[in-house]
Amino acid sequence: MHQAVRTRAGIAMAGTALLVGGLTACGGTKADAGGGKAGGGDARASSPVEAVKASYLKTVAAKFAKAELSTVGKDGKTSSQSGTKGWYPASHDVVLTGEEPETRSIMMGDIAYTHADKPVVGKPWMRMNLSKDGKPGIRLNEDPAEYLAMLLGQEKLKHVGAEKTDGIDAQHYKGSLTNEDLLKADESTKVMDEKNRQYLREAVKHVKTFEVDLWIGRDGYPVRVDSVSTDANGTSKTTAKFSDFAAAPAVQPPPADQVIAFENVLKGVDESLAETDQKLKDADDDLKEADKTLRDAGLGGLGGS
Repeated sequence: MHQAVRTRAGIAMAGTALLVGGLTACGGTKADAGGGKAGGGDARASSPVEAVKASYLKTVAAKFAKAELSTVGKDGKTSSQSGTKGWYPASHDVVLTGEEPETRSIMMGDIAYTHADKPVVGKPWMRMNLSKDGKPGIRLNEDPAEYLAMLLGQEKLKHVGAEKTDGIDAQHYKGSLTNEDLLKADESTKVMDEKNRQYLREAVKHVKTFEVDLWIGRDGYPVRVDSVSTDANGTSKTTAKFSDFAAAPAVQPPPADQVIAFENVLKGVDESLAETDQKLKDADDDLKEADKTLRDAGLGGLGGS
């Protein structure tokens, strides 16, 4: 029973742990995934750099958006996220699907909540703190503001043209960036808060290459990002689609009385196991004492000899 509780807790947290631990630079199939050229967005900024800057500033103000992401990981397996993304601070409320049963995950800053398919110790939600030694966890959130932040000031970004993507009129931009490029993101535009710029630099410093296709809609918001990211562990590809900017509900934590800390689950199981071990030891001592009493009485002990 104790092992079952530990296993359910571990499985429930695994999806979120893989998500937040695996959010290295997102990837996606290249430009062939974008729709055919047609229609297109309205007048664009004078250059890709200015277009991204304008879209970034508008997106930052929106705070939340609906998101649909599909990722082919470095192991070749496909996973997806569907729900709401927030930024500054990073947050999400998404349903994760992949090989395991789908799991709902809520993240607010460094606190991640995972919904278990069966309550653990009577609680349907488990909480995990992603910070380490009092320092914030460094990871990418795969939100639209973050994607745009990675492209701020990137002169290698080119304007492909006006296109429709998923039926939406948009302007298509494309680029292939090196690690050096990513580490210099926003240096020329300086529109990010300094703490956000430093955080992004830490989050992308392991990324070797980043290929991206970006579509910005007529309303100035990014509607789709396809990217391919490579680091020392391999290559991942992601297609990310965004909508309902500023209209998606804010991410909220689950009710406090429905949450148990992951470490408390493990602690409770360990304490329960220790209690059971002590009871078994006491029972063994009782049997030894009974055996001795029988032998002293000449009755051959519990073994009958």
